[in-house]
This record gives sequence, structure tokens and C-alpha cells, in this order.
Amino acid sequence: MNIIVCMKWTPDTSEADLTVAGGAKDIKKDDLDYDMNDWDRFAIEEAVQIKEKVEGGKVTVLSLAPEESEEMLRECLARGADEAFQIWSDEMDGGDGYATATVLSQFIKSRPHDLILTGTLAEDDGAGQLGGMLAAMLNIPSATLVSKIEIQDKKASFIRELEGGLYESMEMDLPCLVAVATGLNEPRFVSIRAVRKVASIDIPAVGIEEIGIEADKVGESGARLVIENVALPPEGVGAEIIKGKPIEAAARLAEILKEKGAIG
Repeated sequence: MNIIVCMKWTPDTSEADLTVAGGAKDIKKDDLDYDMNDWDRFAIEEAVQIKEKVEGGKVTVLSLAPEESEEMLRECLARGADEAFQIWSDEMDGGDGYATATVLSQFIKSRPHDLILTGTLAEDDGAGQLGGMLAAMLNIPSATLVSKIEIQDKKASFIRELEGGLYESMEMDLPCLVAVATGLNEPRFVSIRAVRKVASIDIPAVGIEEIGIEADKVGESGARLVIENVALPPEGVGAEIIKGKPIEAAARLAEILKEKGAIG
């Protein structure tokens, strides 16, 4: 069982004061910390759990990211992956989901693969494009928002999340691609011992020459999506802080609610 997990290295914007970069095509990322995409954390955990259940399983991690992403890849190895590849050339900068899928599919075609796992979404753009396009380029079936996976008899049985709290049970032949949902499993704690154990493992850096893909098919040149403008949401009216004794604050609150038409 050869399992490939596609990881994304994303900026952490949860507590950052975001500003738009010059040209209004993206946010400023120079001072942001980067980490493993949270959805992909569940994908690598599921891959390792499947490997532990089947005989002869192997987990390979791929990430289209610059050399600074090595720490994330080493974390994947510490979580139980067998090998990792950091795929990057300067020409890949500025690509969209289609350009990323083009590079990954070209690399994966040359390697044995029974199951490909990705997160359904990425925390930075929330596009949810990669899984479906990658599967189409590899000519294999795919599914998204998968919350449970069972591998048996060269088939993948799984449960998908639907709208309205519904679920559906499905089955696909291997090889296939599964884009997982958060909550699929409980990602394991990575110990210092596990990190030290993988510290000397070689993580090959792979560029467009090694993959055998033309520069105009990657990055901004190979993108199908053009970002016209990025803008922060408009600021709303600031909140009114009600001061005074409780009875005074209650009276002011009632007055505001009447002004807004919330009460008669």
C-alpha cells in the first residue's frame, strides 16, 4: 500500500494584523509565521494509521513549498511518514491550485501510488481545488470532505459529510484520491524523541528539471486563476461601551434597542 500525502505550507493569520501588499494582489506575509495546513494534519495522521493497519504500507509526503518548509516535512516524518520530498523552483512562485496540481501530478505519475490524501481545504485561500484537479490529471476517482476511511480488497470505503448534517457512504477502487475533513481522527502528539529520530533523514529537494516540466506550466505562468484585487473588509462602526451603575446601564441598553427597532 503506497500512500502519498500532499501537504501545504500556509501562513498563520489567526492572530495577525493583516495588511495588503503593494499591487493589491496579496497580503503582506514577510512577518507571518508558516506552519502545516491544519486540514492536512488530519491527512498525514490518517495515512500513518492506514499504514499501521496494512502489511507493507509506505507513506510519502509531498509539499510544493520553498526550503523553509523543511521543518514541516520533518514533523511529518516524526508523525510516521517514511519519506518526504520538498518540491520547489523559483518559477513555481505565484501559482494557483491548477499549477500546483500540474506539478504534483507530474511527480506522482512516476511513483507507485494506491491512495492519495489531501486536506479538503487550505487555511490561506479556502479554495478546495487541488484534490479534484489532481485526481483528474491522474485519471483516478476522488472524493472530498471524507470523515471516515476503510481500505480493504483494493477498495476504499468511506463516509462523506454533506450539507444539513447528512452523510453518505461510498466506495471507490484503488488507486484513488481522498480529500479529508477535519475531525477524521485525533492527530498524534509529536514527541521530542520522535523529532530527534528523524533529524538526519534526507529530504530531497526537487525542481522543475528533475520533474521534467516546462517553466511556463508552473507558477504564475501556468495558473488559470488571476487575482484582480485583494482588500480587507471595511471597518464597521465601533461598539458603544455602556458605563455607569447597573440600573443606568440597563436603561441605556433599553434605549439603544428601541432606537434600533429591536424592542417596542
